[in-house]
Amino acid sequence: MGLWDKLRQELIDIIEWIDDTRDTMVWRFPRYENEIKYGAKLIVREGQVAAFINEGKLADLFSPGTYTLETQNLPILATLRGWKYGFQSPFKAEVYFVSTRAFTDRKWGTKNPIMMRDAEFGPVRLRAFGTFAIKVGDPAVLLRNVVGTDGRFSVEEIGEQLRDLVVARFADVLGESKIPALDLASNYDDLGKFLTQRMTPDFATFGLQLVTLTVENISLPPDVEQAMDKRTSMGVIGNLQQYTQYQTANAIGDAARQPGGLAGSAAGIGAGFAIANQMSQGMAPGQNHQGSQGPPPVPGKVDYFIAVEGKQQGPMSLDQLRENITTGFISRQSLVWKSGMPEWQAVDSVPELAQALAKNTPPPLPKQS
Repeated sequence: MGLWDKLRQELIDIIEWIDDTRDTMVWRFPRYENEIKYGAKLIVREGQVAAFINEGKLADLFSPGTYTLETQNLPILATLRGWKYGFQSPFKAEVYFVSTRAFTDRKWGTKNPIMMRDAEFGPVRLRAFGTFAIKVGDPAVLLRNVVGTDGRFSVEEIGEQLRDLVVARFADVLGESKIPALDLASNYDDLGKFLTQRMTPDFATFGLQLVTLTVENISLPPDVEQAMDKRTSMGVIGNLQQYTQYQTANAIGDAARQPGGLAGSAAGIGAGFAIANQMSQGMAPGQNHQGSQGPPPVPGKVDYFIAVEGKQQGPMSLDQLRENITTGFISRQSLVWKSGMPEWQAVDSVPELAQALAKNTPPPLPKQS
């Protein structure tokens, strides 16, 4: 091998990109006046694609591998330059390396609440956030439509636009799904998969591919969440009267340990008992919608149920019961029941009925002589 051949081999370029960043999507190989020696070595690693740009036009794409840049490996450039096989001279071209790995842990979230109509709560405002991952799906489209002549293009340069796109599509899908707010948590996975499919054409416009999208949380406004927490707490407490008694007992124990003892806390304990009594009365089953207790039953009015031919009749007032006995519809041996009686009893065996009916029953007619 002659000296000239040895020097010529030492001057051959090695074109490669060792990416030491985590956010670079496209990187242009630096070369003075974009001049590359004929016979240079091109090394494209896994997760990369090399693109040759000639006079602003995409000429060739190289997938992972090692190439010797000669006429047979550059058919398009050879045609554009009019090279003949074996013509060994430098040529001018820009080499862009495109990273095809997945860019993960991209954050998205709603800047403003999403308004939607919920079947249970009515109009509500929801906030949501999550993550998504992207990768280059079409290097040629990315270079033409997004990168241009940028020497180093990072994912952050398009990150804000992608986040806005995700939020916009998420709002559409959430509104169309009609999923109740309380059931959204059980549908995070389905929402993420549906959004991934829905936004595939949107990302393809930039030469990108949406690998996955995750919905981490969908939340209601803080005041609504506080109201729901109170409602849940009431459900956990259950019997309010028993809970109040328990709290009162604890308060008495705490008061006994105070410097003044129970005597010094008597007034407070008395007020606590009064408040507890009012609360238990206010939560009684007979409470009406305005928070006041319903009126007591009318004094003296008692309703009775009568068993006639094995069937229940009633309720009847005392006057109606007396009238039915007079007409013979029921007898004094008919079974009767009212609220508070443990079981059905004959009319004559119920003291108040026997007494009331006896007063209104005339004595036997006197015998005529």
